[in-house]
Amino acid sequence: MSELHFFDPGAEVSVFERRLPHWMQAGVLCFITWRTNDSIPQEVLQRWQHERRQWLRLHGINPLDVNWRQRLLDLSRESREEFYRHFSKRWHDELDAGHGACVLKSSNLSKIVADSLLTFDGDRYDLTDFVVMPNHVHLLAAFRDEDSMLVQCENWKHYQAVQINRVIGTSGRFWQQDGFDHLVRSESQFEHFRRYIADNPRKGRVLPANSVVWSKKI
Repeated sequence: MSELHFFDPGAEVSVFERRLPHWMQAGVLCFITWRTNDSIPQEVLQRWQHERRQWLRLHGINPLDVNWRQRLLDLSRESREEFYRHFSKRWHDELDAGHGACVLKSSNLSKIVADSLLTFDGDRYDLTDFVVMPNHVHLLAAFRDEDSMLVQCENWKHYQAVQINRVIGTSGRFWQQDGFDHLVRSESQFEHFRRYIADNPRKGRVLPANSVVWSKKI
């Protein structure tokens, strides 16, 4: 990867809505997270959603409005940053709490994930960093065009799920359908995410043998 590209608010951007909004801009680095299907218990998820609804109401936004995310963009920068900081941090803290079976702590299973991420690096996408944790994955990558990110993430997750289910003798959904992604705004934010990925096993109190951390020299 010869040059890093960061989000340009003046350039064309695509927004695709599923359970979460996905912002895509060709060639721009993106911080992506996806998690195993059992990584956040239902009661924890419901509490998080309840607190989010309360916050939105306190700031004059109806959480039942289908356009509540657009209304959020109309708030002050300080309010938006408070929202993202609080609810994104809570979300990632719950992942690091180690809920669920955490099958990816097994090296043969985490290797399936890591190997699949590296297979087309430099061809379909450019990876800079990733970590495979016992119940989730974080990565930094740039994609060739605005359609590639979601397609590639679905390809990764489908392949990994099939291989992992085959090894552990199960079937059905392994990963949660939707992931979290964030277009990287600046070099300082890029360095922040790189540190976050590198430190994630320590933060989650995971032994080195139970995670995979990879970083490319930039």
